[in-house]
Amino acid sequence: MAAAFGLAILIAGFAAWYFWQHPPKVAGSGAFYSSQSSQEAEAKVFATYAGSISCRECHQLEYDLWARSNHGLAERPLRAEVDGAAFNPARSFKHGSQTTQVRNQNGEFQIVSLGSSSNLEPQRVERVIGNDPLRQFLAATGDGRWQAHEASYDPKSNQWFDVFGDDNRQPGMWGHWTGRGMNWNSRCAECHNTRLRKNYDENTDAYHTTMAEMSVGCEACHGPRKAHVDWRRTHPNTKSQDPTTTQTASRSISICGSCHSRRDNLTGDFKPGDSYFDHYALEIPNEGDHWYADGQVKEEDYEFASFLGSRMHQSGVGCQDCHNPHSMKLIAPGNDLCLRCHQGNVRPFTNAPVINAIEHGHHPLTSKGSECVGCHMPTTVYMQRHPRHDHGFTIPDPLLTKQLEIPNACNRCHKDQSPDWALGYVEKWYGAKMNRHTRERAQWIASAQRGEEGAKDRLLGMLADHTESFYWKAVATGLLEPWADNPVVKAALVARLGDEHPLVREQAARALGALLEHAGNDSGTVASLQPLLKDPARNARMAAAWALRASIDLQDPAAKELQDVLTLDADQPTGQFRKARWLLDRQQPEQALARLQKAIHWDPASPPLRFEIATLLDQLGRPAEAENELRVACQLEPDSAEAHFKLALVLAETQRLDQAAQALEQAVKLDPRHARAWYNLGLARSSLGDATEALEALTRAESLALTDPEIPYARATILARTGRYAEARTAASRALELRSDFQPAQELLQNLPVH
Repeated sequence: MAAAFGLAILIAGFAAWYFWQHPPKVAGSGAFYSSQSSQEAEAKVFATYAGSISCRECHQLEYDLWARSNHGLAERPLRAEVDGAAFNPARSFKHGSQTTQVRNQNGEFQIVSLGSSSNLEPQRVERVIGNDPLRQFLAATGDGRWQAHEASYDPKSNQWFDVFGDDNRQPGMWGHWTGRGMNWNSRCAECHNTRLRKNYDENTDAYHTTMAEMSVGCEACHGPRKAHVDWRRTHPNTKSQDPTTTQTASRSISICGSCHSRRDNLTGDFKPGDSYFDHYALEIPNEGDHWYADGQVKEEDYEFASFLGSRMHQSGVGCQDCHNPHSMKLIAPGNDLCLRCHQGNVRPFTNAPVINAIEHGHHPLTSKGSECVGCHMPTTVYMQRHPRHDHGFTIPDPLLTKQLEIPNACNRCHKDQSPDWALGYVEKWYGAKMNRHTRERAQWIASAQRGEEGAKDRLLGMLADHTESFYWKAVATGLLEPWADNPVVKAALVARLGDEHPLVREQAARALGALLEHAGNDSGTVASLQPLLKDPARNARMAAAWALRASIDLQDPAAKELQDVLTLDADQPTGQFRKARWLLDRQQPEQALARLQKAIHWDPASPPLRFEIATLLDQLGRPAEAENELRVACQLEPDSAEAHFKLALVLAETQRLDQAAQALEQAVKLDPRHARAWYNLGLARSSLGDATEALEALTRAESLALTDPEIPYARATILARTGRYAEARTAASRALELRSDFQPAQELLQNLPVH
């Protein structure tokens, strides 16, 4: 075993040496071409690149560091002399219910596993992406496609493993290695290569993906440098500044963030010097379930967003203050890196609080607990073998673990102890310092994520706080979406459309867009969003264009940009879903249906796609087909309250109220906070003649949706039918308190008997 481990290390070292001497050339990925004009434009762009090998002439030291780095080895062809240890001798490994074999078959590297036909198939792998701590392998599958295999290799241990762990993904699934979720052209290539063009042809469902250089070359960060190389070769002895090139530190964070972030791509063509927000829509903690409320990463969120939310970024720290930009290694070991600033001796960060590592850490210097990153940059392992530090620089808080199940660094290390045990120590050591704004902020955000009414005012307070960073203001802005119909909240969101940072403007546009979606085409909201169509930042423009998609003039430049964004992702189910939403809101339901059918064909196990197509089928007068889609969704995700809720709506529409009530009861059992399910359950029970149970369900709904006038109005109608007129009058009056122009409640009050 020791010999095998040593061999793996030797070969990993040889890989760095080999590609330092023989860097990969410009490469494409098939024989499928874009239009002639696009090819000519692409050729002009690529002609401005010189290739990393040209940098070695003047920058030998930097080149050497880069060539051995994970960036320099981000993607490359397989070579027998480098990758032989992974495939020789042949071996098998089990993962889930499957067994995969790797082998060298007459000089051809193969992975034998379940293919698209659900049979064991040998796949020739020709490229590798990643270097340390794991490598994945690419197989060409036709139509210009490359697929990243789930079978992955750890070069340090010389072990094979499934990058998805125990997921046991099967052929036909979006996330199986043969599916679109593992398509290199769409999911991997951009960040493993230099100036990549995906070049997807939707008509033929094929690719002609090209790049300026395979792997993350020098020009991936410095931009095209052929003019610089030519100028230097023409002026070999001058010490003058090259007039063809400029680079500033402020740009570097966008360069790093372009790949080290969870985001939607808006252009497919970021280049150094561009603003991040002109090319990407960043995901932040107000979306989905990918983050903890204090900003810690939960899913594979990468580093950029959490860093934007950190005190380090707010204080002006950048990526290169800690990382060597060519080797990617830290510029100082251990705590020495942090103490460069936190002992007050590094400019411009002399205002960083001075920290005594022994007194502050309360751990022996020889222990892991004394490491700054151990407490403030906790590690999560992704892809089974890749430990990554959280770049939010958060403060461990066991109280948030008790209250909100947010992990803390103390119990991450001391797994045998309780949060109460850890809380006792931090309160003893730090006392009142633990009652800090970041703790309160996490509590407010968690409250907002639960939909609690009291969170609204806290979020509004965050927007008014001049000491709050743009990042957390953006989080608060997005979280205000459920209250967007509140006049105070709506005014605050409209005001944020003029915020100085594009991330905040984007979130405000999204929240107001959701209001338009739920409340109809409100002219005031539409008018407030119109100026954002000319915003200097593309992410804000696209958020506004999407919010106005039902009415936007197709000749508006922002509308054309939005259609380009929709086309960019058309090779994925999410892209087809967005195109369907666009078509549906543009009153083209049949075309939208075709898009949704394609999306489901590509991702048959997605309940949200089933929900959407069921809603559309129901609108098209095809309730039986809608019901079938929803029953499939319930089978795919039996614990989904939303699936049972939507099924109930279709059942109610076809007058099967008893079955609808059963589905709604299942929905509220799965999600007791589902206000609309409680509301509809109340209506169903009322129609079935059970007024008592109906009122109970509506009372639960009203306690969860305090601003919805329809719920107290529904209670009022049932109370009136059962002769409880005084209670009915109170309930109807409550509806009018919530919306003074709510005509049904006005009419009910006028017609109630007076006793």
